[in-house]
Amino acid sequence: MGRSSLLLQPLKAGSLTLKNRIMFPPLTTGYEERDGSIGERSFHFYERLAKGGVSYVVIGDVAPVNTASPTPKLCDDRQIPGFKRLADALHAYDCRLALQIFHPEYDVPGVGRMIMESMTAAREAQEAKAAGDMAGFAAKMEESGRIRSGAYAKLHHDMQHFVSEASVEQLTQIKEAMAACARRAAAAGADAIEIHGDRLVGSLCSELLNHRTDEYGGSFENRVRYALEIVAAIREAAPELMLEYKLPVITENPDGTLRGKGGLRPEEAKKLAVLLEKAGVQMLQVAQANHTGNMGDTIPPMGTLPYNWTLPVAKEIKKLVSIPIVTVGRVVTVEAGEAILAAGEADMIGYGRSLLTDPDIAHKVERDEPVRTCLNCNKGCVDAIQNRKYISCVLNAENGDEETIFIRPGEGEKKVVVVGGGIAGLEAARVAAKRGYRVTVFEKEERLGGQIILAAAPPRKSEILRSIEYYEKILPELGVDLRPGQLCTVEMMNGADAVIVAAGAENVTLPVPGACGDNVVSAWDVLAGRREISGRCAVIGGGLVGTETAEYLLERGCRVSLIEMTDKIAAGESTTILPVILDDFARHKAAQYVNTKVTAVTKDGVEAVNTETGEKMTVPADYVVMAVGSKKVPFDVTGVTVPVCFVGDCSGEKTADIAAAVRSGYFAANEI
Repeated sequence: MGRSSLLLQPLKAGSLTLKNRIMFPPLTTGYEERDGSIGERSFHFYERLAKGGVSYVVIGDVAPVNTASPTPKLCDDRQIPGFKRLADALHAYDCRLALQIFHPEYDVPGVGRMIMESMTAAREAQEAKAAGDMAGFAAKMEESGRIRSGAYAKLHHDMQHFVSEASVEQLTQIKEAMAACARRAAAAGADAIEIHGDRLVGSLCSELLNHRTDEYGGSFENRVRYALEIVAAIREAAPELMLEYKLPVITENPDGTLRGKGGLRPEEAKKLAVLLEKAGVQMLQVAQANHTGNMGDTIPPMGTLPYNWTLPVAKEIKKLVSIPIVTVGRVVTVEAGEAILAAGEADMIGYGRSLLTDPDIAHKVERDEPVRTCLNCNKGCVDAIQNRKYISCVLNAENGDEETIFIRPGEGEKKVVVVGGGIAGLEAARVAAKRGYRVTVFEKEERLGGQIILAAAPPRKSEILRSIEYYEKILPELGVDLRPGQLCTVEMMNGADAVIVAAGAENVTLPVPGACGDNVVSAWDVLAGRREISGRCAVIGGGLVGTETAEYLLERGCRVSLIEMTDKIAAGESTTILPVILDDFARHKAAQYVNTKVTAVTKDGVEAVNTETGEKMTVPADYVVMAVGSKKVPFDVTGVTVPVCFVGDCSGEKTADIAAAVRSGYFAANEI
């Protein structure tokens, strides 16, 4: 694409000129300090995006009040310097900073008071214990627990009803807090404010959530009244800042059900967009509405929704307003963003998860260099947001540690041999080559990818192949010698300065009678297409491989029974993906047996016992599929005289997931 790429052309929004059309949209990162201030982790994460060429960074969920929510906060003047330091750092790279102001949909002071009372009681309990007053300790601990339970009960209630129960006085106080936050943002040197049109504001706009009967409820005009008041208050408080509005749209699922609750349906969203422009909003981000309890509805995992699924509404809104439109939502590749801009369907592209995967998108577009592309797996990012952890990307070893983790310059001229072309070996090859070393990768199979090839076989999972496609593009450009279908000899290893072994893992078989029967097959053989099975299939093992193999077989018309020894199917699966799997099982009427221990395999199926009740059972099956785990492939280094390290699945007793595999390859190569 080069410098002429539409993604790299400047964009004017209000008085602000953005150097390109690449935006980091608001994502809750979890990198902030406990008090919501911008600490070192946040600072270096956002600075890294600016170094990578992003023109516009929006810090998500900045609270204007001191909430219990683990989000950034700008509710006190003492927090201004941290944001000022960040703004100055981004400006050094000609990157503009916006703060997304939001207010959660609950009574923040009320819940906060209860939590503080609970903490006070807990502290008094410890004081009583230190004084030897165990009765007082027990009483205060009971009081603390009771108050905390009440706080969470109120929180749960408020999340459903606060939008309808909040008094006009409360709404006015919230509006004033948002305006004060905008003033602090201006003092901190921020360039823009994005109003979070979801959460409380979106709930008020929503005909699904807003049940008020006063001037803020009922008609469209009443429901959007508060949103327009917020716009006016921020315009008055910080007129020098560019004002953006995140416009959440309630979309339709393929089955006709509604996706999201906060925000507005498309026709009303169009009307509000026009009103927002008239009120002084200078850019609109058209996005998916939330309030369903599952972040996957807003940031969907791979294979569950079409690419660019919010674009149809965005391009309709663009026809109605003259201000720039930002589109977000599975715009995975730079080619997709380029096409959207070329068609005039939007003016700016929000690359959220994609910039976690590769913060250098802008520079790589300019250099025509391959971009490492997001898988939309949700494993390291969206799951982390939902589970209150800090975000990362399974493919990027540097997320959240940009200050200390980076590819170091090489130490002279060295030859590195990598044995194994799975994702751990390929990442090791990339890092070693980036350090200036001469790298050769040996892979015994004819195709690179290792277990990624298997992982891509189940329904909805083909997008995972993008991880390998990236290495197939970038490694030759880095001068890496790729040798698929070739074994590595001791002599070849000894001809290098260092060897990285990424020999992978292999499927294991449950050691029970009958496990070696002709009707028993490996899940890996099934997913690789080496064994075709049909009819009644019992899958032993309800972990990730087992559930995905079960889905694979269901899609091919098999009748599947899934047998798991623990109490939960797919215990390690993404919380945004698990509901999709369970819906698939229900639709295909897959039988699920939990707390079930297999005791034998026969020609007629599986013998098992329920570990809770002791009840014995027989699960009939024509084929039995083993998905009970994997073990590292042994690798003989006898006669190898150069330093050897092991990465990925073969590096320890426990086999690795993608994130662990990538990181082990990265760190091993970075230490040579």
